[in-house]
Amino acid sequence: MRDVVPQAEQQRIAGSPGVHTSLSVMEAVAADGPLTLADLAGRLHTPKSSLHRVCAVLVERDWLVRRPHGRFDLGIRAIGLTQRSLELPIVTAFRSVSANLLTLHDETVCLAVLDGEDSVFVALEETSQPVRLMTRVGSRTPAFASASGRVILADRSPAVVAAQYAGRTLVTPTGRRLRGVEELLEILSEVRERGFGENDQETAVGLYTASVPVRGASDAVVAAMTVCIPTSRLTGERRGRIIADLVAAGLRLSESVSWLPAWNATRAEVHRPGDRTRVR
Repeated sequence: MRDVVPQAEQQRIAGSPGVHTSLSVMEAVAADGPLTLADLAGRLHTPKSSLHRVCAVLVERDWLVRRPHGRFDLGIRAIGLTQRSLELPIVTAFRSVSANLLTLHDETVCLAVLDGEDSVFVALEETSQPVRLMTRVGSRTPAFASASGRVILADRSPAVVAAQYAGRTLVTPTGRRLRGVEELLEILSEVRERGFGENDQETAVGLYTASVPVRGASDAVVAAMTVCIPTSRLTGERRGRIIADLVAAGLRLSESVSWLPAWNATRAEVHRPGDRTRVR
């Protein structure tokens, strides 16, 4: 039997114009964005003042991003909701930069953001090697354990990180137990000093990853770019070459998205389970 929404609930929903406006804005931007406030007002027949408030909330919650010249486009939380998610500014810039890394080293390159306490892949370019990281857009790893998550956490003050993780048991997906928040803060301090993060078999057995920050407006870290390499293909000399090229690529990507505001996905209240990484 089809569920029936109670009449009182129907009236409450119908009496929530902000909800309808928010959804209409998202639908318009997903279909035809990026759009200015004037574009949205004309399409939705809604006053600019009302749209301004709605768009401000959507930007603040990372469903929209405001491009240069005032146009609204899909934000990082819109990943996967529409085919246009592949056209997000940071994703298109990533694909251009990562192509060069693939040419140089033929190893999987990923773009990750922080969502709550997870590092989430939002784009990737896969190696042609038969032995490689098996993952997909939307895959998650604990931020404290992953190279990408550590790079993003390193941009936060030690006091903020300590408050978030203090008193908790920190065990990586492969079973390594950190010495509490003290060791995590030591790791993040080293990441800040070196300008990149590393992970050796802490998120998947046989997997090494190196990650660099992607910086947006005000030099804030908005994402992390990561190279994923099976340990069977890694030598000390090759590690050095890959890290050097990854750092350079991170700087190029940062230049391409230097206008992007830093989104803060820690505001999300719902955490969805996702795939964990593994090596084939």
